[in-house]
Amino acid sequence: MLGTLAVIAAIGITAWNFDLESSTPPAARIPLKPLAEPVRDTSAPAVKARGLSPASAKAAAGKPLDARAAPITAAEPSPVAVTTATLHITSDVPGAEVFIDRKYIGVAPVTADDIAPGSRRINVSAAGYDGVAETFDVAPGPRNIMISLKTIRLDESIPVTHKHGMGSCAGRLVATPEGMRYQTENKNDGFSVPLTALETFTMDFLAKNLKVKIKGGRSYDFTDPQGKADTLYFFHQAVDKARLKQAAR
Repeated sequence: MLGTLAVIAAIGITAWNFDLESSTPPAARIPLKPLAEPVRDTSAPAVKARGLSPASAKAAAGKPLDARAAPITAAEPSPVAVTTATLHITSDVPGAEVFIDRKYIGVAPVTADDIAPGSRRINVSAAGYDGVAETFDVAPGPRNIMISLKTIRLDESIPVTHKHGMGSCAGRLVATPEGMRYQTENKNDGFSVPLTALETFTMDFLAKNLKVKIKGGRSYDFTDPQGKADTLYFFHQAVDKARLKQAAR
């Protein structure tokens, strides 16, 4: 009896739901909104029906349902252009004084900031050593510069006349740290020897004469073609200083 009543009640409820749904006017029914779909039809009528512009329809066509906008990344700041130079100056003699364009910078090693680009004259000096002055083309940015005071610098060249027992010949005396040579068209008079091979190397300023004697070799008597003494004198001084430095090593 109870089972029969349950069946009758279920049939009644189902009939009531069906009647309620059929009695609700179509306009009152609210259909579920379908998920957005990509625009497949980009023809003019379809685009107009959807209320889209042609450009929007083309952009939406073929996109997946869960397409998301690309993340917006902040633009990196542009690097600041370097307009001045930074010079780090060292020397083989610690404590050597450094000047740039006659302005005192400090003692080596030293760093000079905010140096304007262009040709810059760097002077380095220390007690007991010959000062060194060099010109550098400086560009913006950092740069390391090493100035050697211990290096023997010698680059001298003068025209001379070599007096023979009878007559003379013209040529040129050239001196570098590697040695001294006499260049002349008279091959029998020419020579090239290390500075240490100069047995005699003396200057007579009043006589305007430079005497050279090579160890185990010949003697030479040089004069200036124009009869000047100062050219021979400065050549002698530069070569003699280099010879003393080499001997002190």
